Amino acid sequence: MPIHRFTVSVIAALSLGLPSVAPVEAQQQLAPELQKSIIERRVPEAVIWGMPAVNYELMRQQLLTKTPGKVGEVIYWGRPLDWHNQTLTPNPDAIYFMTFFSTSDGPVVIEVPPAGEDGSLNANIVTVWQMPLEDAGAMGVDKGAGGKFLVLPPGYAEAVPEGYYPLQSDTFGGYALLRSNLVSHTHTDVAKSVAYGKRIKVYPLSAATNPPETVFHDVQDVEFDSTIRYDASFFADLDHVVQAEPWITRDKAMIDQLKSLGIEKGKAFAPTEETKALLEAGIKAAQVELAAKYDLGFPPFWDNSRWMSPGLPEVVKEQQAGFSNPDAYPVDGRGLTYTYAYIGIKHLGTGQMYLISIKDSAGNNFDGASTYKLTVPPEVPVKQYWSVTAYDRETHALIKNMDRASRSSNAKDVVVNADGSVDVLFGPEAPEGKDSNWVPTDPERGFELMFRLYGPTENLFDKSWVLPAVEKVE
Repeated sequence: MPIHRFTVSVIAALSLGLPSVAPVEAQQQLAPELQKSIIERRVPEAVIWGMPAVNYELMRQQLLTKTPGKVGEVIYWGRPLDWHNQTLTPNPDAIYFMTFFSTSDGPVVIEVPPAGEDGSLNANIVTVWQMPLEDAGAMGVDKGAGGKFLVLPPGYAEAVPEGYYPLQSDTFGGYALLRSNLVSHTHTDVAKSVAYGKRIKVYPLSAATNPPETVFHDVQDVEFDSTIRYDASFFADLDHVVQAEPWITRDKAMIDQLKSLGIEKGKAFAPTEETKALLEAGIKAAQVELAAKYDLGFPPFWDNSRWMSPGLPEVVKEQQAGFSNPDAYPVDGRGLTYTYAYIGIKHLGTGQMYLISIKDSAGNNFDGASTYKLTVPPEVPVKQYWSVTAYDRETHALIKNMDRASRSSNAKDVVVNADGSVDVLFGPEAPEGKDSNWVPTDPERGFELMFRLYGPTENLFDKSWVLPAVEKVE
């Protein structure tokens, strides 16, 4: 095979220590093919790496475009979540409050009220990359005493005033998810939980001596959809993050990777139609890879169990340590995690513990056209409550157009068996006489389950209490 004269020119230039200059016609001939190859290789890696930040950006954009809320204000859902909330695997048995913040103009205070008879919170504060800064509330670092959490911008070097929990962030943006706990789903208890949550305060440190009134917006009827978009819009969202946030040292290897896709700090993201087509093809390939990894499952919580830990152990470990280990950076596992969930938890297992099941006792995927039963044993090891929720298997959001998504120990109409156990049914129709313990599914779609334990106790972690697999009802 003859050596192309472009190759000869490069070799000659290198041998003389000179910069290589390709003939114009050679550049025109090779550049599109080379660019296509580069994009095809780099798109899936960029998707997996950027998943937690795009996950965040999708929620921020929903705040700004679907609700009257702004950064620095608080949105909340004034009733237990229903399918209108299309975030990833949310909890429909608590009242959700969210605030997105920016420290670009200085530190921001998030003030959490003390827990008491009037209510309590389970709260988490994270960066743009959803790295946990701290947990707050009844099971948080404040242990229910409440407190002022001070989010500091990157590189902040000034003295921190006394009386705050300082949280050093490596991004300017971030958000807090604050779940106001429910005693029950009655109108009275829901109203009490909402009133307690509205004692949250958000304000800049510069206004701490006379904080402005925190603005709240009830978004319970908004179709708030932050499910992952596996199309070219993913890269526009990733570009928003690159433009707004500083490069973190551990991620600088991605600067040129993203530049080859048209994402570069200080420059507009304006891909050609040809590049958009390559981005679309590449993200579809990434979607297939991530879905296959998810279907393989995670480590079982109990031996040979269908209930799995919520993520890969190395991701949980490194995320809780702020990715400080110089010899570990589990980007692949982190990317997978943020295809089906959001938020980061600093002390997983203290305030809450999650378990996932994507297959029944026989090892088959859950089918929305079939009926299944989960028997929750008595004496569930929790200080607060337990719940089990059904999600759409493909989107990982609440199943659309369903009146209910979960059953929980704080739902007063749930029937308890004589031995203290609870049978929860999942299927397209309620078995006769079992409506109060039934979670509806879409017969046209698959589903998955998440079991939550708030305030988990030792009997969960020493494995003396075991949650059985979900059985298909013949």
